[in-house]
Amino acid sequence: MNAATGGLHYRACNLCEAICGLQIRVEGGRVVDLRGDPEDPLSHGAICPKGSALIDLHNDPDRLKGAMRRVGTRWEEIAWDEAFDIAAAKLGEIARTFGPEAIASYQGNPSVHNSGTLLGAGAFLRALHVRNRYSATSVDQLPHHVAAAALFGHPMLLPIPDIDRTMLLLAFGANPLASQGSIMTAPGMRERLRALRERGGRFLLFDPRRTESAGVADEHHRIRPGSDALVMLAMLQVLFSRGLVRSGRLGASLDGVESVRAAVAAYTPARVAERVGIAAEEIERVAVAFATTRPSVAYGRMGASTQEFGGLCQWLLALLNALTGNLDEVGGAMFPLPAFDLLLGAKPGAEFTSQRRTRVRALAEFNGEFPVAALAEEIATPGEGQIRALVTIAGNPVLSTPNGRALDRALESLDFMLAIDPYINETTRHADIVLPPAIGLETEHYDAIFHHFAVRNTARWNDPVLPIAPEQRYDWQIFEELARRSSGRTPTPPRERIERALQAGPRNTSIDELRRFPHGRDFGALTPSFPDRLLTANGRIDLAPSAMLADLARLERAIASPIPDLVLIGRRELRNNNSWMHNAPRLMRGEERCTLIVHPEDAARYGIEDGAAVEVRSAVGSIETRARIDDSVMPGVASLPHGFGHGREGVRLRVASAHPGASINDLTDPRRLDELTGNAALNGTPIELRALEAR
Repeated sequence: MNAATGGLHYRACNLCEAICGLQIRVEGGRVVDLRGDPEDPLSHGAICPKGSALIDLHNDPDRLKGAMRRVGTRWEEIAWDEAFDIAAAKLGEIARTFGPEAIASYQGNPSVHNSGTLLGAGAFLRALHVRNRYSATSVDQLPHHVAAAALFGHPMLLPIPDIDRTMLLLAFGANPLASQGSIMTAPGMRERLRALRERGGRFLLFDPRRTESAGVADEHHRIRPGSDALVMLAMLQVLFSRGLVRSGRLGASLDGVESVRAAVAAYTPARVAERVGIAAEEIERVAVAFATTRPSVAYGRMGASTQEFGGLCQWLLALLNALTGNLDEVGGAMFPLPAFDLLLGAKPGAEFTSQRRTRVRALAEFNGEFPVAALAEEIATPGEGQIRALVTIAGNPVLSTPNGRALDRALESLDFMLAIDPYINETTRHADIVLPPAIGLETEHYDAIFHHFAVRNTARWNDPVLPIAPEQRYDWQIFEELARRSSGRTPTPPRERIERALQAGPRNTSIDELRRFPHGRDFGALTPSFPDRLLTANGRIDLAPSAMLADLARLERAIASPIPDLVLIGRRELRNNNSWMHNAPRLMRGEERCTLIVHPEDAARYGIEDGAAVEVRSAVGSIETRARIDDSVMPGVASLPHGFGHGREGVRLRVASAHPGASINDLTDPRRLDELTGNAALNGTPIELRALEAR
């Protein structure tokens, strides 16, 4: 793997889903200029502040470059071979003594942003026979995958808004100006929304907070957290009652339409209006506008997924698209055909659920993973099958999963913990061995995941820009050594797997060919692909899966329950990237961002003044933070960003620890789940507030 020499170089930023193209100038072995690549066929020169922070990450003095061993509360650097031997020996010993069920893994969000990790970690985990797998998927996006598997036959057949050709974007719980899409890889979102308006289109948003995206929306409807499914059901009821259902080109492939009609009949706008906080006539008007505008597309993201009815939301969004003739249609919800096609070789009718359950709460496995909300209790609860060793890969679950304090305590009880991570953070401080991979500009990379979510079919091979030091290792090298020591077999290198996939894929390309397109290769706009790309057993789409219909009974019970006095939602801002970008100086400049936004009416009820210190309490814990009083949230709702809570003992993050903030996941409850999918219900957590005296 050869790093670039001095001069001008091109690659994609792999910090978030947007995969913006970068133009990078290197002089004297260091980056002297980094900006958006105007010739990138997907991003067209767009770049956000996080892209510029790649320089901070590369130069971060807190980033580890050699293998580390914890001795009590002290860390020491050790030789790589010694670290590999210790890790393989300890994990092997635990597996032999207690069985492979005693070992678990957790993979964080950056795992899918690095092809070396994405394609290398699995061989190591298989070598250890690890079956207790957890990941960030069940924190933020599992409902998307469960709905896709039920409707289209595969968790990765996710409908993506064809935003560049639609005339009406209807979004629930999404903030694309901050995320640049999210399960809609669409860099330069501000320009895309501006283009939507210029061609006469509209952007309608349902969200309890006036987000950055709400500020540019044609309509912003404040919706009570967790009630999105009721609005979607009411919209579907309007479509049927007003005779606005049209199945379009896929009509002959759609089953269950009459079952859907019967299921939504009771959810009139008048019935749900009070519960969701939106007038019945507004719900009906939006439903009619959506059905009569051609083309249109419905989309929902974090707010619609990280709640108790996330699975229903993603199902109902697909129904809105399908029953208005906007599924797999230009300008509607479409399905990319990437050069590296993860569906290549997938078998129609495959099962992604199993009979396996977690020990303590019997939570179901999906696609080989258990819900991460069960991880702490599976470590802390004694008995057969108790987790005694944990491998974390590019993750910080103490800050990013429900009731982080409980997990923090549980990690202390492990017999052994291995972390593959470039930092000693709130989670990895508990590890016995930390193996830090090279990151960012030092790595070669292909975005195997995010081309599956992209609003245009493109491909780009990314060569490393900067060399690694002799003491560093690439992620795939780390996994290769661990796998070899654990099983005696050497796995196929990621680059070889990428090459094979590119050659066998629908674009019949190769790494060398993509290198001839340094700005990225453009394969064109999304095109209709159903029924050919469907992976259901019968090649048809069942719009009324039994599991989805059955979950409506749980929703009915929720309608009858009291509305909490005050609930908490998260938020994302452009300079935040989950829990791991807070050590970049340029991203932490400016005023404090980890504040609790409180509506003026709620502030008056609780006697809270702007800027005052407050205690926020939930069923599982409490935090202290500062209040920011404004009406960007609706009454009865407070908002705190996710990913903060730094500065704990033993953490080696100087910038982040200087701006610690409070962790929203010290308040979220692992017992609050979307029972249909197992996703953590982070939004809508009931809370109480108390003003604290000035100190």
